[in-house]
Amino acid sequence: MILGNATLATMTAGYGLVPNGAVAIAGGRIAWAGPEADLPAGLGGERVDLGGRLVTPGLIDCHTHVVYAGNRAREFEMRLEGASYEEVARAGGGILSTVRATRAADADALLAAALPRVDRMLDSGTTTLEVKSGYGLDVETELAMLRAARRIGQERPVSVVTTFLGAHAVPPEFAGRADAYIDEVVIPALRAARDEGLVDAVDGFCEGIAFSPAQIARVFAAAKDLGLPVKLHAEQLSNLGGAALAARHGALSADHLEWLDAEGIAAMAAAGTVAVLLPGAFYTLRETKLPPVGALRAAGVPMAVATDCNPGSSPMESLPLAMNMACTLFRLTPEEALAGATVHAARALGLADRGRIAPGLRADLAVWEAAHPAELAYPIGGAPLHSRCFGRTPC
Repeated sequence: MILGNATLATMTAGYGLVPNGAVAIAGGRIAWAGPEADLPAGLGGERVDLGGRLVTPGLIDCHTHVVYAGNRAREFEMRLEGASYEEVARAGGGILSTVRATRAADADALLAAALPRVDRMLDSGTTTLEVKSGYGLDVETELAMLRAARRIGQERPVSVVTTFLGAHAVPPEFAGRADAYIDEVVIPALRAARDEGLVDAVDGFCEGIAFSPAQIARVFAAAKDLGLPVKLHAEQLSNLGGAALAARHGALSADHLEWLDAEGIAAMAAAGTVAVLLPGAFYTLRETKLPPVGALRAAGVPMAVATDCNPGSSPMESLPLAMNMACTLFRLTPEEALAGATVHAARALGLADRGRIAPGLRADLAVWEAAHPAELAYPIGGAPLHSRCFGRTPC
């Protein structure tokens, strides 16, 4: 197949713009990309005229909690009435309210609840989706969440990367016994998930309302023993040194990062750890402490952007909207935002076969009703998607 008469944003160097471009696809891979006038002889197949539309790599949502049950609209009201995120959590709300609803659902119900959210993500140009557990906080429900996440990739044309987040919160039955929870639930559940082929990476929540750096280090040690990469929710509400800890463990990413300091930035830069920015949570929680984007930029730390789709702090499914928020709230450029949802998001998931338009990579592409890639981050909530290509699924 040849996609012709297009403007390509290859993301190989900045936008990597190619006007009057074409992409040749064979066997679900990109065989060639460049100016259509230079299309090599012998590359044949059906030709699709895109009418000058913009083609980018398919968007990659590298941080989501899209599998869950219930909703937390009442907590939204509580926060608007003056309760802080920490106060809601300590009162038994927050993550734990979603835990109660998720424990009451089986894998079939969790999948059924997730699929409409996933459909809206796909309608916004997403072709790769990371999905975390972390709302079960017992062995069986954590596994049920991961089973539902794996099935998303069977039910819908999207790649799913699963992340085990057993160290998300301490459940009520282990109140005051976080170390016992790690020993009796987190590590056994992680081992069971690995044995069942359900987990691609391991995450944790390093905060005063969750787990200490020492406790996270124990989870990371277990992940290393199982041959699994790690990432971390770090420096969202305070600075416990989580990003530096993650970097010392060679983490793929550290996420949120509003309270990140110079030591954490230096550690991430040295380790090649991606900074994942989550403006949806910043917006929903009405935070005022901005992540240090300028310092991350100066240090050469790659910055990804994701929806953080979850029922409490970021009930958002549109990655282009997250890109808009990253530009408006965090002052990323539109080019940085698109790189954050493509090439850097791929790196945050440890995926080298996508995120750019280049020969040999997956033919995961998004076609937009746009002439220039700045138009993707510009509208508030309106993604001008024309169509998606997903591997062997044509545009």
